[in-house]
Order: sequence, then C-alpha cells, then structure tokens
Amino acid sequence: MTTAYIGLGSNLSNPKAQVRQAAAEIAKIKQSSIVSASSLYLSKPMGPQDQNDYINAVLALKTELTAIELLDQLQAIENAAGRVRKDNRWGARILDLDIILFGDEIIENSRLTVPHYGMTEREFVLYPLAEIAPDLVLPSGQPLKLLLDNVNNNDMLKQEALCF
Repeated sequence: MTTAYIGLGSNLSNPKAQVRQAAAEIAKIKQSSIVSASSLYLSKPMGPQDQNDYINAVLALKTELTAIELLDQLQAIENAAGRVRKDNRWGARILDLDIILFGDEIIENSRLTVPHYGMTEREFVLYPLAEIAPDLVLPSGQPLKLLLDNVNNNDMLKQEALCF
C-alpha cells in the first residue's frame, strides 16, 4: 500500500459541497481508503484575481493502485462533477483534484508530475498537508516544517472539518 496525498479545490457551484462530494467519491475508489483529511481552507485564487476564493483540503489515501490508475480515478471524479479543462491554467473551476505526493515516488511524464509542481510555494497545499502529516519529509529530503516556515499564508482561513 502506498500513501498518496490528494489536494482538493473548488471555487464554483458551492465549493464546500463540491469538495465534500469529491472526498466522498474518493472514499469509494477501489483498493484504496482515506486515512485522514484536513480541515477546509478558504484561500485566494492563484493567477487572475477576478474570480471567487477557493475552498481547499488535502486527503491522505492508502492505495494499492498505481499513480496513473489513481489519476484516472480522480479525473473521472472531476469529469462527473462537471470539470471542463481549459487552456486557462489558473482559472475558476468546479473541482480540481491533484496527486500532491505518491509515497516517496518522483514521477515525471506527460500525464503526471509528482511531487506536484509548485506545491512547495502553495499555502493552500502546505497548510492542509501539515495539518494531517506534520512530520512529513518530501522525496527530495525537504521537511514539510521547513517549507511552512518559508511560505506566506496569504490570509488563508481555516474553516470547519471536512465531513463527507
């Protein structure tokens, strides 16, 4: 079993409900089980600021799936929620599910980059991740605690627990 960390985010169509529903769907993924979930966090959007704030969370998932098999399952959940993939990288979205970490693996191919690119600078990934895995060390050897010391929280607000 591999521990994968999944980032969840939404800023359209009742974002809290979108993230909760996505967590419930992730809990149904075969050969996998959620072992912990962060609280929900309200964060400012990356890129264009003329969009709604995001709701973000991170789940820890034990899985027997490969990283690509898990990616396929997550993309199916996004598609079922109505996710439309556009060229606008940081635009508004109904649901965004990302594999942040997949065990100690470093993966770089046309479909998947793990650790997730940019995760070391993104407060909406690091703070929820630290909530559920405070002593985590990235595959690069960087302790999560050190990364937190070097990232601004950008007025991100911790919300209620992620219940699904």
